[in-house]
Amino acid sequence: MSRHVAVLKGGWSAEREVSLVSGAAVAEALRGKGYRVSEIDASPDLAADLARMKPDVVFNALHGRWGEDGCVQGLLEIMGLPYTHSGVTASAVAMDKVMAKVLFQTVDIPCAADKIVTKETLFAADPLPRPFVVKPYNEGSSVGVVIVKPGDNFSPEQPGPWQDADELMVESYLPGRELTVSVQNGKAMAVTELKPRSGFYDYEAKYEEGKTDHIIPAEIGVERLSQIMDYAERAHEVLGCRGVTRSDFRLDDGPGGNGIPYILEINTQPGMTPLSLVPEQARHIGIDFGSLVAWMVEDASCGR
Repeated sequence: MSRHVAVLKGGWSAEREVSLVSGAAVAEALRGKGYRVSEIDASPDLAADLARMKPDVVFNALHGRWGEDGCVQGLLEIMGLPYTHSGVTASAVAMDKVMAKVLFQTVDIPCAADKIVTKETLFAADPLPRPFVVKPYNEGSSVGVVIVKPGDNFSPEQPGPWQDADELMVESYLPGRELTVSVQNGKAMAVTELKPRSGFYDYEAKYEEGKTDHIIPAEIGVERLSQIMDYAERAHEVLGCRGVTRSDFRLDDGPGGNGIPYILEINTQPGMTPLSLVPEQARHIGIDFGSLVAWMVEDASCGR
């Protein structure tokens, strides 16, 4: 009998809609590989849903808080259900940008200067020289990111992450190329350069077709490609990640740039939509989407 896989999708984070698309794509691919698949739109009744379905494996296609930060992983550990992606600790640390950066720096991965500030401090005086970036320190996928440039007027009344959080991360803005690296089982796949057609690589640019050009492999020279892939592997390892991750970088190698690749964040549950970067990089190295998600199911375990 084929293995029964429960695909968790949706949920109630800021990334619900993308997770629904990821989960549907994964479920279709797994059915094509012969698995018996149940799709679950995650809710507070998730434990009861899983107990009723009794799956052999859980494919976690949730994105953002509650699904990617160790919460669901802890539930699955308690229930003794093998699951995909990283475990409780790695998931929680990766979602906490402050702790993740502390660990990145222990293995010599460059990070942008940052401060954690309250909403009151942010608007009382600039915490860092402009331009700087304001973001939640516990969300992924560029959710809520605002770039504050010289001359900008910004206030608590304007849309921004400060409307939902009392503490925020402020980072020095890093100009340059947007690069991303997928890592499978500790081994980097490729480096993609992301060129938004307008603005910066925000949530819309990531998930709306036609908003961003993907250049794979990035045209940055063999030595730099090797260096950034090494950094992504180190990031995956130092956080204790499992399965597949994706790390995002900024590289300013233009005139006046310092040529240093800075890590922005690591995603322990990268998108698996038709536009997503992990499947694209897997295809680049000869792994089709069905084979990729099947590998993730076979790699699943408890105690990750």
